[in-house]
Amino acid sequence: MAQKPSIPKGTRDFSPAEVAKRNYIFNTIRKHFECFGFQPIETPTFENSETLMGKYGEEGDRLIFKILNSGNFLYNKNKIELPSSIQELQTNSAETITLEQRIELNRFTSRISEKALRYDLTVPFARYVVQHQNEIEFPFKRYQIQPVWRADNPQKGRFREFYQCDADVVGSTSLWQEVELVQLYDAVFTDLGLKGVTIKINNRKILSGIAEVIGASDKLIDFTVALDKLDKIGEEGVKNEMLGKGISEEAIQKVQPLFGFNGTIAEKIEQLSSLLASSQEGLKGVEELKFICENVAEIGLQSAHLDLDVTLARGLNYYTGAIFEVAAPAGVAMGSIGGGGRYDDLTGIFGLKNMSGVGISFGLDRIYLVVEELGLFPETVTSTSKAIFLNFGETEARYAMKAIAKLRTEGVKVEMYPDQAKIGKQFQYADKRGIPYAVIVGGEEVENNRYTIKNLASAEQQTVTFEELLKLLK
Repeated sequence: MAQKPSIPKGTRDFSPAEVAKRNYIFNTIRKHFECFGFQPIETPTFENSETLMGKYGEEGDRLIFKILNSGNFLYNKNKIELPSSIQELQTNSAETITLEQRIELNRFTSRISEKALRYDLTVPFARYVVQHQNEIEFPFKRYQIQPVWRADNPQKGRFREFYQCDADVVGSTSLWQEVELVQLYDAVFTDLGLKGVTIKINNRKILSGIAEVIGASDKLIDFTVALDKLDKIGEEGVKNEMLGKGISEEAIQKVQPLFGFNGTIAEKIEQLSSLLASSQEGLKGVEELKFICENVAEIGLQSAHLDLDVTLARGLNYYTGAIFEVAAPAGVAMGSIGGGGRYDDLTGIFGLKNMSGVGISFGLDRIYLVVEELGLFPETVTSTSKAIFLNFGETEARYAMKAIAKLRTEGVKVEMYPDQAKIGKQFQYADKRGIPYAVIVGGEEVENNRYTIKNLASAEQQTVTFEELLKLLK
């Protein structure tokens, strides 16, 4: 018996209806990207390993899918022997791997795999900017909608293969870009009917300033990672994690106000100004936030809500200014559906220094789940052919196909049942496909140059000319 086929864990097949709904989201996002002046680019599915490795931190590097070198690489005359120091790794857990084994494993991996699937679209974008810098007009506004891959633990809303929808601007330090990106989020989610999303904003300079004020600058990453978990593990959980990372009780006491941070954005900014009075970098972050928030408030948003969240840290180390995260409307159990921020020197990793940029990303798969849960997909999204021409035989089919060709040139979605099957079977097919009309072209219709169109919902039918048929179907 043939083995039942399957797909890799963390990947999915999509039905015609699901693809139609996903395309609806893609097209909505793309429309607003272009409305805001962003231009499309595409980059390869896989990159050279050195392009990706070392850009996402140790945890991110572990989630990058490596591609084995092509051909019979492991079986040719240059076959590589597995180093003796790592032959035992199959029986060891990740925690018991020694430093020597880890180094040997990395060396071995680099010899058999020189390429990797892209982990995100941001690092390939940075590579693109550096590689094509003489062809690009700066500031460069690009958008990119392509799949990425991560060897993550699959769960609701998180997959190993998924699409990212990114918009970035490089070559400008102007904070008006951040103001526009907030408006872009608002425009897209309003168009999708997702009213009431919360666009959370913070600034990495503020987090650095807080770490400086409490005397924990050397623990900045540990501090921000723990603080970012406040909504997941609570105040005590965050404090315990900070203690476990070597942050003192005294330092934690100094940030106690952050655990009860509330009020309007203006009130929060005032509190931050007081807390960060001794930190120049922290105060710069406060000023940047103030500019963005005040201008967003003056211009106005359609349906989204902007909120200053001082616990927002995001795990990516390359953000240097404003950081964003978008939460789904209240009542929907879903993680963030978008995020991004300012990075002052992302292209510096490829040798192009002082190229500031800022960008945001839309989480397509999570947005899909939210829109589906709230029943916000328009019925027309999954609409199929407007009519199906029934097949009565070769002569009738030839007559029908001439009409079908004309209808298609007018933008009408129509098709013909391919086989000369029983009429009942053809009607059943149309019903299962959700096609609203059937066009009957038997011998009488051919002889009189007419078409009989039947409404499959009401069972009403009428015989018409081609011009009348076109008018009915359009």
